[in-house]
Amino acid sequence: MNEEVLVNVTPNETRVAMVENGVLQEIHIERNDSRGLVGNIYQGRVCRVLPGMQAAFVDIGLERAAFLHVCDIVSEKGKTFPKNDVNISTLLKEGQLLLVQVVKNPLGSKGARLSTQIAIPSRYLVFMPSLDTVGISQKINGDERKRLLSEVKKSLQEDNSICELLQEESNEGKKKPNNGFIIRTAAENIAGEELQTDMRFLCRLWHSIRERAEETTTVSLVYEDLALKIRVLRDIIGMTVEQVRVDSRSSYQSMSEFATQFMPELHPILEHYQGERPLFDLYNIEHEINKSLKRNVSLKSGGYLVIDQTEAMTTIDVNTGKFVGHRNLEETIFKTNLEATQAIARQIRLRNLGGIIIVDFIDMLEANHRRQVLKTLEKYLEKDHAKVNISDISPLGLVQMTRKRTHASLEQVLCHTCPTCNGRGMIKSTETICYEIFREIIREARQFEAEGFMVYASQTVVDMMLDESSSVADLETFVQAGIGFQVEPFYTQEQYDIVLV
Repeated sequence: MNEEVLVNVTPNETRVAMVENGVLQEIHIERNDSRGLVGNIYQGRVCRVLPGMQAAFVDIGLERAAFLHVCDIVSEKGKTFPKNDVNISTLLKEGQLLLVQVVKNPLGSKGARLSTQIAIPSRYLVFMPSLDTVGISQKINGDERKRLLSEVKKSLQEDNSICELLQEESNEGKKKPNNGFIIRTAAENIAGEELQTDMRFLCRLWHSIRERAEETTTVSLVYEDLALKIRVLRDIIGMTVEQVRVDSRSSYQSMSEFATQFMPELHPILEHYQGERPLFDLYNIEHEINKSLKRNVSLKSGGYLVIDQTEAMTTIDVNTGKFVGHRNLEETIFKTNLEATQAIARQIRLRNLGGIIIVDFIDMLEANHRRQVLKTLEKYLEKDHAKVNISDISPLGLVQMTRKRTHASLEQVLCHTCPTCNGRGMIKSTETICYEIFREIIREARQFEAEGFMVYASQTVVDMMLDESSSVADLETFVQAGIGFQVEPFYTQEQYDIVLV
């Protein structure tokens, strides 16, 4: 499989595209004035404790207070508290300073989600100061799994520089909590010396973070995660990526320096793109991004998907469309659903859909067909970097899944709610607005004594009112007052004002 990473940098925005066999699979966007917060570590101050919700609001210096649930608080022994086993008011007090990490960006009206379980990633490992175990990615199996676990545990016991950093005492003279590591998928087939280098780097970084946190007594940012162009080297690029093309010289240099220092194996695949044609145009990325903002997604057979995002969940509906098949109805439905699985997996990654996702496959009568469709969907979702949990197909043909959401979806990044329909996706008809105006005039005529009414509305509404002059005349007789109309060119179809004259 030919995998490439394209990095497009402009003064105010960085975009990273993941391309497989020439087809866009993922797009990541970071803007200078609204960089993501996930991974950032703050010295926060508890501003409100809510025992009824088992949660607290924490001020970390943002416009809205961040949210901390009791399940995301880690005890001194490195364990999280079950939801109903402890009252949060016994753990936190208003005004208390707290070292926290952002695990979810603010989304819509919700503030950032926090955790006191700090996790600091590097290329091959994730350092978790509150844990006392060594974990490993589930994607690594067999003898390699045993070897990596052995290498890391051996370094924890025998590497003096690592041991000294981990065994330092705090200012209060108390022993630091146990420290743990998670071995990432990228560590597969990596030598023990490179793992040790990563461990030393993470321990030194945590040491500096802890020192800064202990020195400050105010709400502040203690550690900021890497910029997207560097983060993509650390987190997203796997062993199968064949090329990373960057269209900015300065960004290429900074990425090259980072790769030389921390990931020398990636340096040969880094390339500074200097062509005259824009990099994203070369791969048709702009067109694909625009397509991913549309509600309907066409399938090659003639079928299509309908994708709707709401605050509670995302629904994906599968339709046969123009595809009529060749044999029988059941076979047509099966082939459409099977083709849809690949498109669904791609759209979920491309649009960065998170939370609850409901897929409404076309009803299949044969149990074998249902199993094959579900198995194929799971296969295509294996490539997803985000954690996905999938349920069986329900009797109604629905597949429920959850996908870890830490960043806003592509639609939330690139779009805002329509000011005309307020996100409904439709507006009231002209006829409906006219009838609303009639009722409002009757309501005001009963409340106030007026010789007449002036209606200010959009051109289409006024035109229909004038076309319905007989209805207006009847209304004037009923309310015993004159009614006039004036066009307001900047009013939307649903906007109107009624003024007494």
